[in-house]
Amino acid sequence: MLLSHATVTRRTLLRAGGAGVALAASLSNLASGVSPRTAWAAASRDSDRQRSAYEVRRDAAAAYLGDSPPDEANNGDEDRYADKRASFAKTLAHNDLGEPDPANFDRFVATLTRGDADAFAQLPRAPAAQVKLNNPQAAYAFELAGLDGHATRVSPPPAFASAEQARDLLEVYWQALTLDIPFVDYETDPLISAALADLNALSAQTDAVGPGALFRGQTAGDAVGPYVSQFLWQSIPYGIHTIDQRYRFPTRGQWFLTDYGAWLATQRGAKSTESIAFDAEPRYISSNRELAEYVHQDFSFGPYLSAALTMLRYGDDALSPTNPYHGAANEFGDITFGNKNILSLVAQAALLGQKGSWYHKWLVHRRARPEVIGGRIENQLSGNAAYDLHSDLLQSDAIARSRQLYGTALLPLAYPEGSPTHPSYPSAHAANAGACSSILKAFFNEDFVVPNPVQASADGSKLEAWTGEPLTLGGEIDKLASNIAFGRDAAGVHFRTDSVQGLLVGESQAIGLLCDVSRTYNERFAGFVLRRFDGRAVTIAGGTLREGNHT
Repeated sequence: MLLSHATVTRRTLLRAGGAGVALAASLSNLASGVSPRTAWAAASRDSDRQRSAYEVRRDAAAAYLGDSPPDEANNGDEDRYADKRASFAKTLAHNDLGEPDPANFDRFVATLTRGDADAFAQLPRAPAAQVKLNNPQAAYAFELAGLDGHATRVSPPPAFASAEQARDLLEVYWQALTLDIPFVDYETDPLISAALADLNALSAQTDAVGPGALFRGQTAGDAVGPYVSQFLWQSIPYGIHTIDQRYRFPTRGQWFLTDYGAWLATQRGAKSTESIAFDAEPRYISSNRELAEYVHQDFSFGPYLSAALTMLRYGDDALSPTNPYHGAANEFGDITFGNKNILSLVAQAALLGQKGSWYHKWLVHRRARPEVIGGRIENQLSGNAAYDLHSDLLQSDAIARSRQLYGTALLPLAYPEGSPTHPSYPSAHAANAGACSSILKAFFNEDFVVPNPVQASADGSKLEAWTGEPLTLGGEIDKLASNIAFGRDAAGVHFRTDSVQGLLVGESQAIGLLCDVSRTYNERFAGFVLRRFDGRAVTIAGGTLREGNHT
């Protein structure tokens, strides 16, 4: 996308430092009728505070002028297949096999790549499309704090024909088939045993997974305690009100888009004619059915706002040991290092994570959603088309069971509308989770033990005391991030690799935000200390990121 002359001029002036700022101000004043003499005089009367404020902004901006990140590669599927069998194309014209019209698709990609705002009004659409694409221009949005979305990097997703893609998709099928099984029954349920046997036999499966690890996230915290984070069960202090986390959830036994006609109409942008039936009695999250609906109705930073409010209730000992007001005799943190600082940064981080995921989704990878690959499997097994599907898919127990239950090999989804109208890779829910959870870990004591832990009964009607190993804030924050990310997998709208890479995108952007924020405090502050998802500790102070705990 070409920059305007005005944009280039402003950037050139800003690079010139203080003189550039003064000149930029004078040009702005000239445009509004202020004389050059008056404008230059005003620009030269910088107070110490103004100069310091400028220097903070300058130093944060200068951090972006270091080494440029390497170019990002996709997995090559979009160029490899003329029929675009592995590419996102929802709302475009499709043939009866659910393959996008090639000319439409080329125009679509050209518009995305060029980034011309006017051209987005002419994006191609299927003749009967009713739903709209989700904000593709946000892929070009900038941010004034934190890591720019275009500076984040993810590994390419598995290729369409690979064993890794087969593993990715079959886990989603098993999440659909086991959607209503309570987490507390995983050790004994025969369908869970069948899922483990099928998944552990796959070509891309290296380490055997047991029932206690099935569908869980990959952090150390995910492996400890109940499947669900305490922050999705414990009551939330919300101002004058306390929120009980029992909600009205869908009646069990519902799946959508297993009919080929409904599936094809959805790819062409039609609105669903079906709706979810809900139980009258509220319940706690106790299976993937509830978790999938929770992440159907949540908003980007909602779960982490609730977690922050819950942790603030635990008192000062739950705050990070590096918090300068921890144990202070005559001050307490509020606007800095207190609840206002924490809550506002959680919301800001969510938007950063969204922008990062949008860049990768729309401008680099454009990976098709799981429901699309399910359509490829159905058409091949029905003899209508031939694709280079991995043999693990065609021989799997999960696909055979789905065909027996629903009459097609289409992926059963928890949502009648199917997937959202933006590409799959990486997951935006996961990017939000990675960003917001990193903010929480920076402000709270990850080693603090959660008081009075609970777990939901099999039917979700009550909470029971958890009497197993202690649960820490850091572990439960990481588990919350995984629950939100992999809850979207359980709904059928994402792959595991979407979620894993999304978490990393969000984490990197939150660390960038914390670097910028760490420049702004007056307090003597040893820095933010947090553990990344891979377990490595980092310290952030004075705009600098260092590996390890340096407090």
